[in-house]
Amino acid sequence: MNKVITCDLCPRFCRLAENQTGFCKARQNIDGKIKSLTYGKWLSIALDPIEKKPLAYFKQGSMILSVGTFGCNMTCPFCQNHQLARASVDDFPSKSLSPDELVEQALDLKTIGNIGIAFTYNEPLINFEYIRDTAKLARQANLETVVVTSGQINKPYLEELLPLISAWNIDLKSFSEAGYQRLGGDFKTTLETIRLAAEVAHVEITTLVVPKISDDLAEFKQQVDFIAQIEPEIPLHLTRYFPYYKYNEPPTSISLLQEMAKLARKKLNRVKIGNI
Repeated sequence: MNKVITCDLCPRFCRLAENQTGFCKARQNIDGKIKSLTYGKWLSIALDPIEKKPLAYFKQGSMILSVGTFGCNMTCPFCQNHQLARASVDDFPSKSLSPDELVEQALDLKTIGNIGIAFTYNEPLINFEYIRDTAKLARQANLETVVVTSGQINKPYLEELLPLISAWNIDLKSFSEAGYQRLGGDFKTTLETIRLAAEVAHVEITTLVVPKISDDLAEFKQQVDFIAQIEPEIPLHLTRYFPYYKYNEPPTSISLLQEMAKLARKKLNRVKIGNI
C-alpha cells in the first residue's frame, strides 16, 4: 500500500505519495520517508566576496566558499536564479561532495582568504539535512557558516539550525500576506525566521523593490517598523529590480529607491541601496 506522508520542512506541507516529489523538487517520499534529493549535489560552487551575498557588515573584505544546488519552495516570477531554482535532479550534472569533503575544500581555501561556507544561489533551506550536517563540522573546524534564504522554513527545523549558522541574509520579499501569496510563500514564516535568527546570529535583510509587489510605501513603512522593533542596527539592503524571467515591469525607479532609503533611515541605522 502506498502511504501518503507529509513533508513538514516548510509551510507548504506537501502531501506526497510513494515516489512523489514535493513542490520544491528537492524532497521525495521514498519508502515511506521524506528523503533529500539534493544532499551533497552541488550545481554551483564559487569563491565569492562576502559582500556579494550580500553581507555588508559581516567579516568585510573576506571571501567565502559559496555553494548552490537545485530547487525552491517559492515561485517568484522575477527570479534571478531560476535556472537553479526551477531545476530538478535530472536537469544538470552535479558535483557530489559529502559534508566532510566540502569542509575540507573550504579549509584548503583559507590560505587565499576563505572564511567558511555560504549556502546560496537557490533556496538552501530545502537542503536542510546537508546544511545541518555540514555546519556542525564547519563549527568544529572554526569556519563561518552563512545562509542566504527566503526564510521559508518551519520553526522546529529552524531551531535546529540556529546554533550552527554565523550569519544570515534573509529576503523579505514583500510586507503583506497578499504579496507572499502571489509569490508562493508564507509571510508570517519569513517574519518568524527573521526574529529568531536575529536573536542568535548576524542578520541582514534584503528587499528587492519590485514594481507592484514590494514598492508600496505604506507597506514599506510597516516593514521598517518591524525591523526597528527587533533591532535598529539590522542592515537593510534595498535592491533595484530589472525585468527578468517571467516579469516584465520596468526597472525600479532610482528616485523611489532613494525615497525608501530616506524613509528607512529614520528608524534604521544601516540602509544600503544596491544594483544601481
